This record gives sequence, C-alpha cells and structure tokens, in this order.
Amino acid sequence: MTAEYTQMKRVLFCTDFSANAHYAFDFAVDAAAKRDGCELILLHVIPEPDAQFWKTYIYELDTDVDKNAREALDAKIAGEYRPRVPAGVPFRAEFRIGKDYAKIIDVARELEADLIVLGRQGRGALQSIFFGTVAEKVVKRSTCPVLVIPLPRNDHASPGAE
Repeated sequence: MTAEYTQMKRVLFCTDFSANAHYAFDFAVDAAAKRDGCELILLHVIPEPDAQFWKTYIYELDTDVDKNAREALDAKIAGEYRPRVPAGVPFRAEFRIGKDYAKIIDVARELEADLIVLGRQGRGALQSIFFGTVAEKVVKRSTCPVLVIPLPRNDHASPGAE
C-alpha cells in the first residue's frame, strides 16, 4: 500500500538568519501562498550551549533573559520576514533550544509539517562545501519532503565572507 499525497497544510521554514535562509524564505512563502489555507511556520533553533552561556553571562543584569531574547527575535522576524508574507497566509514563529537538525525534525513531526524549507548553507563556522551539515542531516532524517535552497550562483560568498 502506498501513501497518498494530501493537501499541504503546513510549511515549516527554518532560519538561522543567514543570507541563505533569507533567500530561502521566498520559496517557503511561495509554497504556502499557492495552497489555500496553508500555514507558514518559521522556526529558529538556538543552540543549547549558546543559550546557556548567555543566560549565565547576563543573568545578574537581567532576570528576564528568555523574555528579552524572545522580544529581540520577534522584532527581527517582524522586520525581516513578516512583511514578505502575503495577507491571507497564516504565519507564526516558533523558537526552540537544542541541537539544530534534531529540533527541526522534532518540530516538523510535532506540528505535522508537510514540507520543510531551509537554506543549504547557514552561519556555521565550518560550512560544508557542497551541502550544509544541518540541511544534510534534516534531509536524511525527515519523514516529509525537504526543500533545500542554495544561494543564487552570483551570491555565493567567497571563503570567509558572510
């Protein structure tokens, strides 16, 4: 017995706020906008060591670190992403703390995503030349289709540039 394709209801867009993710967002918007009632969900995963470091580092200065971090991310999304979503396309943002590819897979399952969209190369210091390690791991582990978007040929940064 084979599974049947059903109407796409949720597109999960994963961002690390890199140039590649910014470019890939247009593909996620297009996929959601072409399907009536399809929800576009933006996911940003904060790596656990980074989150714990910053919480410890600024704890004495401000006890509302999580609230302030969420407000900063919300402002970034409101400025960079929300204006690019057409009226009528349901849109929301989700944040998780943990291992990037694992959280992407977990959230895709939890939210029953029909498609995952992400950039091929993110902000990682040691980027894979041919295929970003996060994208590769998501493709290998996902149970739903994954659309991996490279930067356009003329936008590929030279080594060391972002």
